[in-house]
Amino acid sequence: MPQDRLFEEMTQAVIDGSPDRARALAEQALKAGIEPLEAIDRGFKPGMDVVGEAFAQGELFIPDLIMSGEAMKAAIGVLEPELLRRKQQRQVLGKVVIGTVQGDIHEIGKTLVGTMLAANGFDVYDLGVDVPAQKFLDKVREVDADVVGLSALLTTTVLNQETVIQALKEAGMRDRVKVIIGGVPAGPEWAEEIEADGYAENATEAVEVVKRLVG
Repeated sequence: MPQDRLFEEMTQAVIDGSPDRARALAEQALKAGIEPLEAIDRGFKPGMDVVGEAFAQGELFIPDLIMSGEAMKAAIGVLEPELLRRKQQRQVLGKVVIGTVQGDIHEIGKTLVGTMLAANGFDVYDLGVDVPAQKFLDKVREVDADVVGLSALLTTTVLNQETVIQALKEAGMRDRVKVIIGGVPAGPEWAEEIEADGYAENATEAVEVVKRLVG
């Protein structure tokens, strides 16, 4: 198969949300002598860009985004070991620690943000749900994170976004890390009130905001 056609099929596998197809195409690319980085940048990543844009326009929905994220992960799973073997590095734009704040167990939005950030060249450390402030602090310190993403879906737990920011201040770490918040009860006004650096309404917007914050 010609290289251009192979790249098109990789892109389509991500758009279609087909992990098996994405994995097979990644293996095919390596056999064909295509550089792993080129496969990611010219083949798989454009698919996530298409899906992200369609999601932002309301043409695709959360299940579509999840499946495309799984396809992207399947491809990266094949290509990453080869990258390491060749000592090639994907360009890492920054390190992001994300999690849903303490008391809140909503996961989907936060997971989508992590998937989209990873697809766009960020190292993502997902702490899961119901994450206490101290756990955010410990991880930021451990990985020397550039950005912390705080998700909250309840009016009762959104206050814990402020708790994490205060904890960062008290630990003397606030000036070294940017904070982005998200979730239904959050908004630009709330972000301003608690002195977060940014707010994103959805996963696509989160990528743009994080890129701007680390830019």
